[in-house]
Amino acid sequence: MSTLVRIDDPADPRLDDYRDMRSRGTRRSLESDEFLVAEGANVVRRLLQTDLTVRSVLLGEARVTVTADIVEASRAPVYVVSRDVLAVVAGFDLHRGVVASAERPVDPGIDTVVARACSTGGTIAVLQGLNDHENLGAIARSARALGVQALVLDDTSADPWYRRTVRVSMGEILHLPVVRVGALGETLSALRSSGMTVAALTPNPSPAGGASVEIHTWERPPGGVALVLGAEGPGLPDDTLAACDVRLRIPIDPTVDSLNVGHAAAVAFAVVR
Repeated sequence: MSTLVRIDDPADPRLDDYRDMRSRGTRRSLESDEFLVAEGANVVRRLLQTDLTVRSVLLGEARVTVTADIVEASRAPVYVVSRDVLAVVAGFDLHRGVVASAERPVDPGIDTVVARACSTGGTIAVLQGLNDHENLGAIARSARALGVQALVLDDTSADPWYRRTVRVSMGEILHLPVVRVGALGETLSALRSSGMTVAALTPNPSPAGGASVEIHTWERPPGGVALVLGAEGPGLPDDTLAACDVRLRIPIDPTVDSLNVGHAAAVAFAVVR
């Protein structure tokens, strides 16, 4: 159990991990390849259930009593501040009043997650141009709930350890292997060479590469499956669609353009499972 440490000076360097959390540019600069921030009591609880190195926990004074389990479980210093000090440090009124910082997870590498999926007949999600942090968090939460073994992100996708992504995932992204790759073309070729079936998700009945199949009619082949999803709006580019083994479509009302990518991912994960 950690000892509570009261801090009254917002300039105290022990609070540096939590400064200006609403500023995306600042947070990206501070967190890049170094640490992440978990926001909210339940997210911090999920963080404390990982093997990640926790740097510190920060509590608003009004939250100390109701987060006694967090103090008990913490392997790092637990700082307590007033609501006013917390607002000055964070740059906004952090009404949840519970945050923690931790070292970022180590990238396990594409070979590791592919080998596991191939040996177990599992599913991985491959994300291209997924640049919305909330959508990425929602996808990670669904992936954990619905048996997806890993996320593979191309180099144009959002930071998976950004505060908002971690929060929207309810901390589940901290329990999911996440791999960052470069341009997706080479990765898709490598996945297919490994024996995985690569399936693109698209709302288009006639995308590049051939007609799409309604997902509930598709018979999943044996072995690993890589389900490829694109950004909200543009979806997957034609060269990616053409490079996949099959293109899958969720049947929806024809007067509706498409589903939110986070919702579509959840449906696809459940069906493909």
